[in-house]
Order: sequence, then C-alpha cells, then structure tokens
Amino acid sequence: QVVAVYGTLSDLLSVASNKLGIKATSVYNGKGGLIDDIALIRDDDVLFVCEGEPFIDPQTDGRPHEGLTGSHTDWLTLNVGGRYFTTTRSTLVNKEPDSMLAHMFKDKDAWGNKQDHRGAFLIDRSPEYFEPILNYLRHGQLIVNDGINLLGVLEEARFFGIDSLIEHLEIAIKNSQPAEDHSPISRKEFVRFLLATPTKSELRCQGLNFSGADLSRLDLRYINFKMANLSRCNLAHANLCCANLERADLSGSVLDCANLQGVKMLCSNAEGASLKGCNFEDPSGLKANLEGANLKGVDMEGSQMTGINLRVATLKNAKLKNCNLRGATLAGTDLENCDLSGCDLQEANLRGSNVKGAIFEEMLTPLHMSQSVR
Repeated sequence: QVVAVYGTLSDLLSVASNKLGIKATSVYNGKGGLIDDIALIRDDDVLFVCEGEPFIDPQTDGRPHEGLTGSHTDWLTLNVGGRYFTTTRSTLVNKEPDSMLAHMFKDKDAWGNKQDHRGAFLIDRSPEYFEPILNYLRHGQLIVNDGINLLGVLEEARFFGIDSLIEHLEIAIKNSQPAEDHSPISRKEFVRFLLATPTKSELRCQGLNFSGADLSRLDLRYINFKMANLSRCNLAHANLCCANLERADLSGSVLDCANLQGVKMLCSNAEGASLKGCNFEDPSGLKANLEGANLKGVDMEGSQMTGINLRVATLKNAKLKNCNLRGATLAGTDLENCDLSGCDLQEANLRGSNVKGAIFEEMLTPLHMSQSVR
C-alpha cells in the first residue's frame, strides 16, 4: 500500500492498520531496522509494518536470514545501569556481528544467570550513553539528545566494539569543537585582563598573539611575554621593566621611550623595530639581556644602554647614534654598517664583533684596538 507519512509514529501506525486491516504495532525499514521516530523515514523508504512479530525480509521468501534462528529474533529486555531497554536479538547481532553485544547475545544462554528478578539481562554501563548505541543498531542513524556528552557515547561504543559507530562519533566530536581562535588580543581585552589580575600575581602571556595591538603607556612590568607575537605593536612609553620577551616577535614594533630596565630579550626578533630614547639602564645594577637578539635595522638612537648584554646579537644596519653603551657586552655582535656615531663605548667589550662598514665618528670614547674588533 502507498500511504502518506505525516504526524507522529502513532498516526502512521493507525493509517497502516486501517489500510491493511491489521493492528500495526511496529514499523521496520527495508533492512529490518526498527523505526521509533517518524523523522527517520525518508521519502523513498519502503516500510514494513507488523503486529509485533519479528521482521523477515520478503526477498528471502519468508525464510529468516542465513544464520538467524528463532533465538536471534527473540524479544528480550536489558537492564542497563538500572534502566530497562526492550529490543530483539537480531537488533543486537545483525548490524555489528563482530561486536561484544553480538557475541553476548548470539546464543540464548550466553549470559547464564546474569539476570535480575524480572528476567532482564544485567549490563553494568551508563544507560544514557547506551541509548544512542541501541538506536544506532536499530536504524543505523546516530541520534544523540541534547545534553548527552558525545565523548561518553564514544567510550561506550568502544567498550561494546561498535566499530562503524565509533567513526561516526569521532567525526561528530571533531565537528562540534569550536574553531581555534588565533585572532590578536586587543588593547581593550588586555587592559580588562590586567585590571582583573592582582598586582602581585605573575602574569603569563607566553605565546599569545598581540599583533598590531596598541599597548602604549601601559604598565607591563614583570609580565612573561615569552614567545608572544608582538609584531607591529605600539609599545611607546610602556613600562616593560623586567619583562620577559625571550624569543618574542617584536618585528616592526614601536617601543620609543619605553622603560626596558632589566628586560630579557634573549633571541627575540625585533627586526625593523623602533627603540629610540629607550632606557635599558637599571640603577640597581640589573642588566638588560638581549643576547642573540635579531636587531637588524632597528633605530635605537639616544637610548641608555649602560652594561647591556648584546653578545652575539645582530645589529646589522642598525642606528645606535648617541647611545650610551658604556660597559656593554658586544662580544661577537654583528655591527656591520651600524651607525655608532656619538656613542659612549667606554669599557665596552667588542671582542670578536663585526664592525665592517660601521660608523664611529664623533665617539665620546675612542675605540682601542685592544678590544679586538674585526
């Protein structure tokens, strides 16, 4: 019979009962899956209704599937964690014949006496996670109610060995994860973060993305920016005293007049940055450490850098005009084509540094060959 499918499953059973002259109680799809929700029915589905007897594929001329005996189509009840589920052996066996559930219920006596007082087979698992698995075995669709954790269903599917469902669940879990947000942190967001953090707490910002942010004139003392992205940031007049900028990306940033006393910038990348008029000199004797930093093309004109550690740093084409580099460590530093005119290099260690093409005119302290430059 051809019937219109509408309303609820009860409406469909009522129409089928009238059309076929039977008392229809169950609806199956063409593969023998029990349909318990009308939403699972597609436009081109061929449905089978019955008065409660097991599904038998008409293409087998009324004979059960090969390997299916009456024991496989018996109705049975499962007690899963205190909740009862009624199903058939064929549902538990046919779709995933190699699963644990299939092996558990292939034979009538597989569970021996593991039944409760009502005769239900006892399974010590979570009922809320078992329900989507049973429905999947019934109709082949993964349907999970709101509020059910997919990870819990996945663990149950793995426990019962429902391999085809495991793949569906892994895809569903992956699609449900929010996309990673790599967008830069704005000044407004960061200021709110600063205000919510106690002043005595260590603020850890390792690896965060501040690219292009305006962080000028902020108090950023002692903050850990290790490996953070601070490229093209405006840090002018910011207080970065004792901040950790190790391996941070400061390329193209503006740090003019920033307080960099005791800053740690080991192996940082500040290529093309502007650090004019910065103060690296700490009266307490704490030395700023820029060892191994990439400072190609930086403009550090007029900065106070007494005792700074620039060992093996790269300052090629940098502007250090009128800088105070007294007592600075410049051993192995690349100063090629660097403008050092007007600098104070008294007691500076230039051993092994590359000063090819560097400009030293109008130096406040003469450069002595004993300092072993190359």
